[in-house]
Amino acid sequence: MDKKNIAVIFGGRSTEHEVSCMSAVNVISNIDRDKWNIIPIGITKDGKWLNTEKLEDIKEGSWVNSDVTAEISPDATRKCVIITEPNGEVTDVSVDVAWPVLHGKNGEDGTIQGLLELAGIPYVGCGVLSSAVSMDKFFTKIIVDRLGIRQARFIGVRSYELKHLDEIVAKVERNLPYPVFIKPSNAGSSCGVSKALCREQLIEGLYKAAEVDSKILVEEFIRGRELECAVFGGGNEKPMASGIGEILAAAEFYDYDAKYNNPDSVTVTDPALPDGAAETIRKYAVEIFNAVDGYGLSRVDFFLKDDGEVIFNEINTMPGFTAISMYPVLWEVRGISKAELVENLIQNALKRYE
Repeated sequence: MDKKNIAVIFGGRSTEHEVSCMSAVNVISNIDRDKWNIIPIGITKDGKWLNTEKLEDIKEGSWVNSDVTAEISPDATRKCVIITEPNGEVTDVSVDVAWPVLHGKNGEDGTIQGLLELAGIPYVGCGVLSSAVSMDKFFTKIIVDRLGIRQARFIGVRSYELKHLDEIVAKVERNLPYPVFIKPSNAGSSCGVSKALCREQLIEGLYKAAEVDSKILVEEFIRGRELECAVFGGGNEKPMASGIGEILAAAEFYDYDAKYNNPDSVTVTDPALPDGAAETIRKYAVEIFNAVDGYGLSRVDFFLKDDGEVIFNEINTMPGFTAISMYPVLWEVRGISKAELVENLIQNALKRYE
């Protein structure tokens, strides 16, 4: 059987650049090389597209020093990566499928998906619309409201509205009691997120979030356990929900540092839950995945209150895929190895235009 070519795109112009590289290492390590030729494409923080040959270079970060560029052609008649050597020699390498292992802005928000749609190249993960509305927490909340699934009350703020700070603060305080969470509407891995116990912290949090995105979400504080569910499928494959994972954050909340830099943060698979809670979460996860027109994979996050109420938090359409990330781990404890999961996702991508 002739091997096909898969382009694995990683890095990116995002606050989650480093996590993307870690995820790509895990994805590439689990691709069946008897079936696939791998074309690794790294996007630097300033947006340069580079080709790298060695997995070790991605692990070490030295891939950014590559002098070989690799760019996806938007020409759908070519379906290729354009490789340019330092001496100017140009080679078109055909691409059968792509995996944009990109988290956050400029990767999980429909932008790279739009390029791959133009190129006519099948790709792993959610499409343009699904990626965009799921990345934008404000619009996700509007969609989930239509489902009748409980979620935190919220107020949207535009960064330009901070010129009228007193009015914004007054609006928040009229509608939400302290503490509140302040989040950039378009950001992943809890970048730019803060908790405010008072007016001064609210103001500080608004400006902090505005550094990450022009749209800000101020949310009701929910006291509860942080639970996650993985979803796979879409298109001709009925979406399936995994078991439930629980986050035991080392910090007060599961921010970027608690996720990736604090060894005391713990993830638990199959935690003890009240009767019916796991099935409710799994049911909601699939409903939300379908509502945003999900495809391929997503991780859907919830809170579970002490009284047993399940509350939706957010959906991630290209969740972390590191060796310890919840998405692959939740399937692994269900008997699906990382290698099998990776192949399933690639095969699912190949079916997206059927």
